[in-house]
Amino acid sequence: MSGEGTETAGPVLGWGSATARRPPSLRWVEPFVLPAVLLGAWVATTSVVRLFSPSQLPGPRLVLGTLGELVASGELQRHLAASVGRVALGFGTGALLGAALATLVGLSRRAERLLEPTLQALRAIPSLAWVPFLLLWLGIGELPKVVLVAIGAFFPVYVNAAAGIRGVDRRLVEVGRLHGLCGARLARRIVLPAASPALLTGLRLGLNQAWLFLVAAELIAASRGLGFLLLDGQNSTRADVMVVAIALLALLGKLTDQGLRGVERRLLGWSDGFRA
Repeated sequence: MSGEGTETAGPVLGWGSATARRPPSLRWVEPFVLPAVLLGAWVATTSVVRLFSPSQLPGPRLVLGTLGELVASGELQRHLAASVGRVALGFGTGALLGAALATLVGLSRRAERLLEPTLQALRAIPSLAWVPFLLLWLGIGELPKVVLVAIGAFFPVYVNAAAGIRGVDRRLVEVGRLHGLCGARLARRIVLPAASPALLTGLRLGLNQAWLFLVAAELIAASRGLGFLLLDGQNSTRADVMVVAIALLALLGKLTDQGLRGVERRLLGWSDGFRA
């Protein structure tokens, strides 16, 4: 039995060691392989094979020219500032409220019975279904857009944080109580740190949802923002403007997620999770 176990473990450990010994430069290159392939396919289909006309899918040169024009006119900066501000305010509000309610529901059975069914029903409402009511209730200013972004961020944070709190080892809570911790102190010292992996995952998902809900908010009743720029490109049949807006949304979403991922790695350095 022991001999078989040794033979099985050897190749696995050897594979892991070989992977760990890859040159650092190669690991840095790997994330850019797929984008490079997609860029090559874009160039091939628009400039070489010409499967699409510029009105259907503009080539990289036309898109870069449009991007330069938007930057030179200052229009792009205004749209970026509007969208980033709405996401920052809406995500912060939604994430804070989601974490607070998740803590309440996770720690209190009575709060779970009172709030959980209604919140789960509200979570199933599509983003666009909120738009007409928010416009009726809050007008056409900034507030309904920020509220819609907050709604998008709220539910992923709430669901993941509540699940993480419910999954905290009961023995940790009992040890905390033996040391005189209860209520807010118990939550701050024991429960929330133990549930932090789920909470941070919820924050990343909530940030992604915030960007998605932002586009829904800016497609209706907005005069600035990347969502408005996307709609403006559609109305004016400017596919190049649409591609610029989509590319910037993807880039901003990736950068903000990467920032949260860095925070996650720093805060969860103590964890002993599996890494291939």
